[in-house]
Amino acid sequence: MLSVDNAVVLAAQTEQLKVESERKKALMYGMGGAYIFRFIAIGLGTYLLQFWPIKAIGAAYLVWMSASYFYEVRHPKNQRGTHGKRPHGLWGTVIQIESLDIVFSVDSILAALAVSSNPVIVLIGGCLGIFAMRLVAQVITTFIDRVPELETAAYILVGLIAIKLGLSLPMIDVKTPDWLFSVLVVLVFIWAGWRHVEHEKHHHSMYKKSKP
Repeated sequence: MLSVDNAVVLAAQTEQLKVESERKKALMYGMGGAYIFRFIAIGLGTYLLQFWPIKAIGAAYLVWMSASYFYEVRHPKNQRGTHGKRPHGLWGTVIQIESLDIVFSVDSILAALAVSSNPVIVLIGGCLGIFAMRLVAQVITTFIDRVPELETAAYILVGLIAIKLGLSLPMIDVKTPDWLFSVLVVLVFIWAGWRHVEHEKHHHSMYKKSKP
């Protein structure tokens, strides 16, 4: 369940790369970094509770990502790429992914340690989660190419993930059920699909009217 929101952020990050081969490389390198950070996080164990500023910085960064996307959509004069986003290139994107992997490692391992204190079980589960995250991110980026409205949906979810991370900080300590967030992910993507169908109907009707 935690891999779903991680995958949404990775998909949003890699979408700025317009070459399919570069997207796959970014996800592959990002997955490698995620494994390293999971090993480190498992070794630190309960000491992760003291690293809440990392989660706070990660939440603030995700808020900035979501807000800047919607700002640039509304201000196309600043356009330098799709919806005004400045392309960071392959390695710039990989660095962004690795930075977020650190945040997600803290969040995911703390959740896993609450289920089991056995580091072997946590490690196996974490590795499987990273693999699932990579697959889901790849699927999302493929669908974004076919249904552009999914990009907007992804950035809506990025904002929701930021809120979820912020609420989990020790001074707030409000736990959002993972199943609830998974339901929100599904609902947002259903909304994006509905918007796509409506846009297609509108364009089709406009095309028919324009024909002599």
